[in-house]
Amino acid sequence: MASAFRLGLTGGIGSGKSTVAAFLAELGAAVIDADAIARSVTAPGGLAIPDIRQTFGDQFITPDNALDRDRMRALAYTDASARRRLEAIVHPLVSQETWQQAALADAAGHRCLVFDVPLLVESAHWRQKVSKILIVDCEPETQITRVMARSALDRAAIVAIMAAQASRQRRLQAADAVIFNDSISLASLRTHVCALALGFGLSSAHHQVPPEN
Repeated sequence: MASAFRLGLTGGIGSGKSTVAAFLAELGAAVIDADAIARSVTAPGGLAIPDIRQTFGDQFITPDNALDRDRMRALAYTDASARRRLEAIVHPLVSQETWQQAALADAAGHRCLVFDVPLLVESAHWRQKVSKILIVDCEPETQITRVMARSALDRAAIVAIMAAQASRQRRLQAADAVIFNDSISLASLRTHVCALALGFGLSSAHHQVPPEN
């Protein structure tokens, strides 16, 4: 059996990347979500917790033995060295689980593996590990509006997160395909995803996609 098509999926915070990933999953892709894996290794009793405690101290661990995300976020976005130390702990664990999930999905016969990776463009090794890179793009002000609507983060915190990610120009330069997800309906976004899916080894008829309410 031929190995699965490997698609790298990324976009800035608030771009709609997760929605695109969900549509690709509806079409039969196996989505491997690096953010979800990172959350699992920093959840209560997660594999990263002992090293985080040793490196940053008990004050960065919650009473239920998880990473204190708010405290770490405040530190990581003002102290680049702290962010690098955290990444050095979390990234190897995420990578290990990512490739375990990929191997299982490939063995299960999925024709397309979608690697949903927020920092895909920032990580030099991803270009060699995927067949194509799909960028979900929108205007920066749209990103801020969306994230403020869905989270407790204020504008300054969101701008700091965006500044720590690759620039919009850098993401677009790395793209093999782009979905511009700004001022369009969910139905239109789904149509764009279906149109691109054929090039990723998927069929838009693989799953019956329910109509929007």
